[in-house]
Amino acid sequence: MGIYLNPDNDRYQMMLNTDTFVDKSMLIKYTNDLFATEKRFICVSRPRRFGKSVNLNMLSAYYSKGCDSREMFGSLKLAQTSEWDKHLNKYNVIHINMQRFLSNSNSMDELLALLRRSLIKDFKRAYKHYEDIDFDCGLSFCMEDIFAEEKIPFVILIDEWDCVFREHRNDMDAQKKYLDFIRDWLKDQSYVALAYMTGILPIKKYGTHSALNMFTEYSMTNSGKMAEFTGFSENEVAELCERYHKDINEMRYWYNGYQVDESIHLYCPRSVVAAIDMGRYDNYWTRTETYEALSKYIAMDMDGLQEAAERLLAGQRVKIDINTFQNDMTSMSSRDDVLTLLVHLGYLSYLQKTEEVFIPNKEVRAEFVTGMRAEGKWKKCIDAIQQSKELLELTINGKAGEVANRIGVIHRENCDPKHYNNEQALRYTVLLSYFYAREKYTVIQEMPSGNGFADILLLPNFQNPTGIPIIIELKYDKSADSAIKQIKDRHYPDAVKDYDRMLLVGINYDKDSTDKKHECVIEEYVK
Repeated sequence: MGIYLNPDNDRYQMMLNTDTFVDKSMLIKYTNDLFATEKRFICVSRPRRFGKSVNLNMLSAYYSKGCDSREMFGSLKLAQTSEWDKHLNKYNVIHINMQRFLSNSNSMDELLALLRRSLIKDFKRAYKHYEDIDFDCGLSFCMEDIFAEEKIPFVILIDEWDCVFREHRNDMDAQKKYLDFIRDWLKDQSYVALAYMTGILPIKKYGTHSALNMFTEYSMTNSGKMAEFTGFSENEVAELCERYHKDINEMRYWYNGYQVDESIHLYCPRSVVAAIDMGRYDNYWTRTETYEALSKYIAMDMDGLQEAAERLLAGQRVKIDINTFQNDMTSMSSRDDVLTLLVHLGYLSYLQKTEEVFIPNKEVRAEFVTGMRAEGKWKKCIDAIQQSKELLELTINGKAGEVANRIGVIHRENCDPKHYNNEQALRYTVLLSYFYAREKYTVIQEMPSGNGFADILLLPNFQNPTGIPIIIELKYDKSADSAIKQIKDRHYPDAVKDYDRMLLVGINYDKDSTDKKHECVIEEYVK
């Protein structure tokens, strides 16, 4: 056993010893299916805190011939499959964290030299008895010699593979040199039986091409068959909540929402575990360089970015094109590039089917507000958010005139003038105005009723068991009374089950009025 070559299984054993352990061993079945095939190159990108390093420790413990892990894996889900131990502890494993080498280097040349030197040092310890191995001929040639002697291929596991692109964002020469090294080390090499890299960003592009095109990428915008393996699934969180007597609804409200597949919603593992360990639901987001990116990028003056950010805060989805994103943190040429980056950093969730992004949960929503508060250009938006609690109280108390006035102010101050006079602007203005309502209500847009769709439904959530539902209908150049009439005529209240009493709110915007007039009518309704 060396430091990087054929490590033991101690790191994964520590995870097994942890009381909040979640079994992700079926990942190994997937990697075994790709083992020693043309599909053996895997790159998984996820935000921080999503369990990428834990999975690498597991793969190392399984494949490394430097340890005996039969008992360890014999009790996991993997052992319930046929031939589960086919590749158990049979291979030369190289397990490295690239961040460690970057942190101890002043240049890319130093990083690569340190990496080569460290791996070859391990090789010399393990294979010094082989006379035909030339340890001075370079890393790839040395590994070719080892493979020729032993006939045992390598499993290459690289954590934080993309740290170079995050910390040397503007050094294109260093980035290209690094990519060339990875390509020459791994591509078309018969000694590689499996290569598995993890990071935050997908593989860097130059133009429309990638230097590492042998890798299949599994990212936050295209998770494929790897979706369930990195991050906690709904069922896994439900099991933890049952074990530790936690409210699954509140856990879902705080940390769910990363919809990486039509049927798979992921939770951030670190946040779920922290909520269990600390005994309270809170914001456990770690402020790393990714937080700095949020604050920096949402302040960029790109066409449509500010409007998109406000719509996202209002709970709406925003359609984007992810294809121009260059998989780095500097090449931002459009609103969509910024929003795509925020998906990879974990601040937005992406729906592949509809090509839309949205803020996934309460924890991340709070980070958005914090990031905006630090930038002066968002002051009016932050003021609207801070006033939203008072607006909800005015609505519940039936103060229709004051509600109309406040929504009018928010509409004027937060809408781009060229988008002001349309129904979509009115919708996200109202949703932004009721930002605080998400603390006590589930906000449902376009609620189906059987006779059409109600614009907005505020349905009391688990934190507001005695609350009253609120149905909001929006009109444009009509009247608030006509909005109330539509709610009744189309029987929208009948679609709100388990409630006999609710508030009906009609809001109208008259674009031709000189004072940009908003009108509101609030009625109590009893079935």
